Amino acid sequence: MNAAVDFKNVDIVFGAAQKEALELIDKGATRAEILEKTGAVLGCAECNLTVNEGDISVLMGLSGSGKSTLLRAVNRLNVPARGSVMVTDDGRQVDVASCDNATLRHIRQTRVAMVFQQFGLLPWRTVEENVGLGLELSGVREAERKERVRKQLALVGLEQWAKKYAHELSGGMQQRVGLARAFATEAPILLMDEPFSALDPLIRTKLQDELLQLQEKLKKTIIFVSHDLEEALKIGSHISIMEGGRIVQTGAPEDIVLRPANDYVREFISNVNPLSVLTAWNVMRDRRDLEHAGEDGWLWLDRRQTTRFKIDADGLVAAAERNGQPAIWLSCDEVEALPPDAPRVFWARPGTSLKTVMLAMHRSQTSPVALFDEQSRFVGAIGIRDVLSAVLRR
Repeated sequence: MNAAVDFKNVDIVFGAAQKEALELIDKGATRAEILEKTGAVLGCAECNLTVNEGDISVLMGLSGSGKSTLLRAVNRLNVPARGSVMVTDDGRQVDVASCDNATLRHIRQTRVAMVFQQFGLLPWRTVEENVGLGLELSGVREAERKERVRKQLALVGLEQWAKKYAHELSGGMQQRVGLARAFATEAPILLMDEPFSALDPLIRTKLQDELLQLQEKLKKTIIFVSHDLEEALKIGSHISIMEGGRIVQTGAPEDIVLRPANDYVREFISNVNPLSVLTAWNVMRDRRDLEHAGEDGWLWLDRRQTTRFKIDADGLVAAAERNGQPAIWLSCDEVEALPPDAPRVFWARPGTSLKTVMLAMHRSQTSPVALFDEQSRFVGAIGIRDVLSAVLRR
């Protein structure tokens, strides 16, 4: 995959004593130590992070951890004291930390757009005028500007509100205007600084869903700042957890939940429901690790040896048995499709949610669940012990 944004050893320091602060960073000093000895405030230290094109990369941590500070280095609202922030621009890499003003202006106008926590709408402008503001400042001609604004308002479902003013809209609708304004620039990189945190929980959840739906169409590269772990797990393809200005762990959501890097991350995820993030792939036992059940390609799916499959040379299931009786198998999404006494085995794809797998196990009286790939080849199985190990994080 191609990198859209690449942070390389980024240090951000606020205050006059930057040289002294950088020397302390190199010695591993904490933010409090740097403040005490130099009077400078550590924003970020030694941050390395690659954000690939089309990803939603979430920066999160407690208040003051440095996540917004790092985000704002992408369009140089914060200037790194050291290091580089490489932004892809039509196949070439531009270091926004050191580029000239003309290049920076080009990056801000065409490559990077931003959505703030506070919506930033101008109250004397209508919705459509707010959405078109960036285009107007960039010198886009009126006819093209109106057409792009119309398309973006349709995308976020606000066409009928085009002539309204900000005070006539709800908070969720105002944030949609902010999204439309960012999308209207057609910039491939979108920076979102806690955009939903000021909204009520139900509106926040709805906008999270809408963002994911829009991302399916637009394939933007999104760097998203959040202090809400459930939000990060829901929308992020990768999550970076920050503490004291430093990135302490980066990984896919399931990696963060299953393999926390230290006590800080472990405490951070302690109240997360694993069912909200884990999939069948995260807990399955690989086909190669299953116990053989006799000759001719039979494999036990579970340790209790209640269910077995006969696998042919192409990896397809030729026969299935449960408790010694021929069984049929159904997708986990079809738990209502058979009478209770029918011998059955449920199957799932690797991306099926663990919650769906557990429901199928319950309906089949703790039968193991088989996993098939997109070509219907058998790739592994999940037993009750595998589920319990994942849920209990053991």
